[in-house]
Parts: sequence; structure tokens; C-alpha cells
Amino acid sequence: MVSSNTPDQLVRKARGRPRDWHDKTAQNTIKSLDRAMEVFEFLSEAQGRALSTLAADMGQSPATVYRILVTLEGRGLVEFDPVDQVWHVGARAFIIGARFLKRTSLVERARPFLRQLMEDTGETANLGIEQNGHVLFVSQVETHASIRAFFPPGTLSRLHASGIGKALMAQMGAAQLDRFLSDAPLERFTEFTLTDPDALKADLAATRTRGYAIDGEERNLGMRCIAAPVFDMNGEAVGGISVSGPTARVGSERIADFSAAVVAAAKELTVAIGGSAIS
Repeated sequence: MVSSNTPDQLVRKARGRPRDWHDKTAQNTIKSLDRAMEVFEFLSEAQGRALSTLAADMGQSPATVYRILVTLEGRGLVEFDPVDQVWHVGARAFIIGARFLKRTSLVERARPFLRQLMEDTGETANLGIEQNGHVLFVSQVETHASIRAFFPPGTLSRLHASGIGKALMAQMGAAQLDRFLSDAPLERFTEFTLTDPDALKADLAATRTRGYAIDGEERNLGMRCIAAPVFDMNGEAVGGISVSGPTARVGSERIADFSAAVVAAAKELTVAIGGSAIS
């Protein structure tokens, strides 16, 4: 049979999504898959859990959770430790996650700048992007020092309590920032965390003026972070670069030198990805 479809119709059909692809109602979701992903995400945040503990914490039956885990194990997404009788996220999950990082040249292009920043400052250099109100750390070059900041790729941190997070928030428009602040209370992590919206706004204004953000023990006591934003070709902040280290080494007297190095690295990476900051 000869098809009567026009070339344009064939192109539209080949896009890989149905007419009502934007409809996210229950009729267009696979409940068993959704439940499996819920177990997978929960396990990723609570590594090394026994089946009974995992099922109890999630309010699911052990039989259901077990079937999900065995299915995920077959795909290499989770692994079972027969000695300790606990479940972990598997190596396949890392492989798939690494493919996400290849969606943009940002991570690949950032690597030499992170390494140079670590060499220049002697502290751990980080790259992060915004994801759902958090900083998602996507790359890191660790310092050689024995005491160090550690944010392995995949780590999430709240925006308001992170150097990179505040560097990105400082680039938000007033309406976007107000929406963020109204979504949920600002969680307190230490006595230095900025949980008052007005105080945070004042800090972000200072960040915009000087060109870099400071996390002064706002997420972890004894740790300081200095960060600057990275911009794309549209002048939008798509990520941030930072250095993190103990306050004993990243003291107030070193902020000027460290911030200069961080801002320079962020500007170099911006240029490397074809971006430009819009004043």
C-alpha cells in the first residue's frame, strides 16, 4: 500500500512523541514504572539499606520492593551485598548519569579550568548547575591537602546555603527570586545560614556588585566557599565555579586572592563555551 502522508506529516510522526505528549495525568503514566523509580531514587539517597528497612521507610510491602530491586538489579542499576544483606545503587546508574553530563560541553570544557584553579589556590575546585532549587555538583578537582571539601558529582545542595547556589541566585530576576523564596522556607544548616529572605536578598545584592559569592560556614561549619557564575551565549547563568576549603586555610585575609582566581576561571570558562555576561 502506498502511503498518502506528506513529507511534513512523516517528519511530525517521527518526532517520537504522541499528540498529547504534554499531558502528564495518570492515564499517561505507567504506575509500576513510577513506583520502581521511586524505590530507585529513595535507595540512591539512602545507600546500604536492607530490604525490610527500605520497605518500611517507604511504606511499601517487602514483596513489592523486592520485585522492583531484582528487576533493577538485572539492569545493573542496583546491587546486592550478600555479606551485609543490603542494597546499593549499581554501577550502571553512574554510567547513565555520566551520559547526562555529555548533554552539554560545559562539564568537558570546565575540566582544565577547574584543575588550574585548584593548582592556583591549593583548594578543591567545583563546578555546579542549578536543578530544582538545588545546586547539582557535576565536576570536581580535589586538593592534595588531607583536609578538604568533598562534593562528588551528583551531590545536591540547597541554593541558599551554597557558594555556587548564591552566585546563581544573584543572577535571577526579581520575580524569579521571589518565586523561589515563596516556594519553601529557607532551611537552616548552621548558625550562619541565611534563612531570612531580606538578609539573603541583601547578600545576593552584594554578590552581584562584587562578582562572586561567599558561603561562610553556611552549609558546613568550618568550611568556606567562594563562587562565581558562568554564562552562556545569551548571557544567562548556566553554572558556577567555586573553590572550597576549611576556614583555617580559606581565611578572611585570603578572600581577595581566592575570589580573583575564581572570577577569572569563571570568565575563562564563559568564553570557552561561547558565552558572555550581560551587564
